[in-house]
Amino acid sequence: MKKFIILIFIIIFFICVTIFYQFAYKFFKTGNNISKSDDNNILNISSYEAIAEVEYHSNKNVNKYVLSQKYAEPNIFKQEVVEPENMKGITIIFDGTNLQIENTNLNLKNVYKDYSKVNEYSLSLISFIKEYENTNNAEINEIDNEKTIKIKLDNQNKYQAYKKLYINKKTNLPSKMEILDVNENITVYILYREIKINKTSKEQILGK
Repeated sequence: MKKFIILIFIIIFFICVTIFYQFAYKFFKTGNNISKSDDNNILNISSYEAIAEVEYHSNKNVNKYVLSQKYAEPNIFKQEVVEPENMKGITIIFDGTNLQIENTNLNLKNVYKDYSKVNEYSLSLISFIKEYENTNNAEINEIDNEKTIKIKLDNQNKYQAYKKLYINKKTNLPSKMEILDVNENITVYILYREIKINKTSKEQILGK
């Protein structure tokens, strides 16, 4: 009799576990608030460099750029305009303390000392990560081979109310990012042509 009771208990236990996993899987597939323990690895990077196509959407037109971005922790950042040709070479570099803006074509350079707003630069991947870390309003979804992470921004800018990052599940790398207005229309679209994670040092970025 005792063995029979133990067997019944084991069967009930496995049934409960099976039901739990089926429910969890269904809930995850349909979208849910992100648990911090379920973070994708892309949210815990130490560095990245990317070539990104950027589109600014307005009511009248779409402006397109190609940017080279490089980041290394804790807060080293460099961005250079690759296209269009008339803006090529415009570069911003933040060395952790000072911000440098340079136009290599015109041989111009400005340095802003003790600059503290580099994390506000909304087009960078690291900006998305910092904003994600500081929000409680985020959700994750999976469709086919892609995972999306959507966050609501805590600001008063109606043109930048949400951000949505798309991650390729096979490569575990970002494929694109969208910045959305209050009506969830795209205001900025960023397509990552190339991206490398955790392979860039601050010395490489700063040329030291």
